[in-house]
Amino acid sequence: MTTLPPVTAEVAAAALESLPTRLRKRADSAAAKAANWPVAVTDATVVVRVDDSTTVTLTTTAGVVTSAEDAVCSCLLAPACLHRAAVLTLAPLAEETDGPAATAVVPSDAGDSTPVVPPETRAVDLTPPQSAAVDALRVAATAVLAAGVTGSGAVHRATLLHAAHSARVAGLHRAAAAAVRVARRLSEAGTGDPAFRLPELASELAELLTVAVGLRRAPDPDLIGTARRAYTANGSLRLHGLFTEPVVTASGYAGAVTYALAQDGRLRSLSDVAPGDADRARQAAGAAVPGGSALTLRELGDHGGAILTDPTVSPDGRIGGGGTVRSVRASGARWHEEPLATLWRRSPADQVAAALRWSAEPADARDAGGDLLFLTGTITGGGFAVDGGPTVRLLAPDERPELPYVENLRLLAGAHGLSLRLVARLAADRPSGVRALAAAWQGTDGDPVRADLGLRRLNRTHLPRTATAVIPSTPAPALPTELDLLRRAVDRAVAGGRAVTATVADGALPRRLAAVGLTTGAACARALVDTASDRRHDALGRLRPADPEAYARAWLASSIYASAATASLLTAAWAPERNHDPA
Repeated sequence: MTTLPPVTAEVAAAALESLPTRLRKRADSAAAKAANWPVAVTDATVVVRVDDSTTVTLTTTAGVVTSAEDAVCSCLLAPACLHRAAVLTLAPLAEETDGPAATAVVPSDAGDSTPVVPPETRAVDLTPPQSAAVDALRVAATAVLAAGVTGSGAVHRATLLHAAHSARVAGLHRAAAAAVRVARRLSEAGTGDPAFRLPELASELAELLTVAVGLRRAPDPDLIGTARRAYTANGSLRLHGLFTEPVVTASGYAGAVTYALAQDGRLRSLSDVAPGDADRARQAAGAAVPGGSALTLRELGDHGGAILTDPTVSPDGRIGGGGTVRSVRASGARWHEEPLATLWRRSPADQVAAALRWSAEPADARDAGGDLLFLTGTITGGGFAVDGGPTVRLLAPDERPELPYVENLRLLAGAHGLSLRLVARLAADRPSGVRALAAAWQGTDGDPVRADLGLRRLNRTHLPRTATAVIPSTPAPALPTELDLLRRAVDRAVAGGRAVTATVADGALPRRLAAVGLTTGAACARALVDTASDRRHDALGRLRPADPEAYARAWLASSIYASAATASLLTAAWAPERNHDPA
């Protein structure tokens, strides 16, 4: 099927509400059939042909289906028909848009990049609608966890989205956003999207349950969240470009994000992301920097420079547009030159610790580029030997064949002895590696070569001949086997649900964790095993109903512990004393 346009969470949530109960049970099988229905796209209209006499027509606004009335079926049962529901169930979920066009712009008197700090707010009391929304989210999330990916169908997803809509209306923005992200991951899994990663779904589900539980116990503004990023008027920005990253999401969006260093030492990002596929990601790299200059995002990222006057900037460092912004091309810098070279002088251990702290923050409060690592090192037979750090594997952030990450990294992996400067991210689900985004090295003629690994296709002529050398290196970070088994159990629970967890639960895992000193992890694992298989009988011998809430609490405790222990051990693995070469 040609890619369907994204639909808002509200439209997706309502897709099944008009169906009779008997038809709702058939929604998943209908969506599977809909994947083979031909699609025709004309301007703002998408027509899905069910058969010779039936079509579903989607009308988009800025590439998105924004209301239920924009999805129309020609059959006699419409709108309470499976055709319409199947198409809307199969369509990706729209992203929340950022930018001055969609957000209020707050004027600032600072005249620089200092963000406006809101006044401190005391703990809040939930209103009755908010309490009801939190309960609905917790129940929906618990149902997804109990059913697992394999058992969560269109009805689970619709229930989750309906609860997310109620939470958003009630002003619970963080919880609503988390619920939509969980629903999006479930959609990825259901459609077999290659971008789906089980650990990411587990992380999003843990975030949703954490927020829901926290709101019921002790609500505070951090758990409430904010509706949109507030873009603040900024006097001027002097930017030195770092690199450009292609972005392709499972929600039907694609584009490019360029990261740059501002004069205050903070990272900023400029993006062009809209509904589309990998082809649009490559094209978006050629979009112009806001403000009328002839400089493109890719040119800025390729050691370019720019001066922006009167831009709008969100507190987390994302640059918007607006009618007043003006930009001119300026001199840039290479990675080994100031001011960019300062990014690579920070110790790898400090960078990893900062990236782990960043990942623990709410998704809507993370600074742009706060998860980036700036590493120097050498390609060896064992991987990438980080100066002052361990040897790690270079992993592709995206394995789509339309983007050249995989083939570029395969080429670099064979250049033993090549010294690199690298921009990368931690791979939380694969602690022995980092996801490589961009790299720079000395070329054959001695001139610097810099490549955005997701945009520029490399060949052997880009690499100098390197002499094979024995390079001392520290083994890649590795988690204790017992902790890795707990992490896998947490993910497996999300994949298969409570029934599978009860069937395959490793009763020996708590003992193994306790034997290596991970006593808290042992308690978490024991609770997960016990609540998954708990089917006790009452005094009359009748089987008691399962307690999904107890199972969800045990799973959440195991997930939080596994994440915290992994972060602690990763920090230790990158510590300078571990990577010190006594020779």
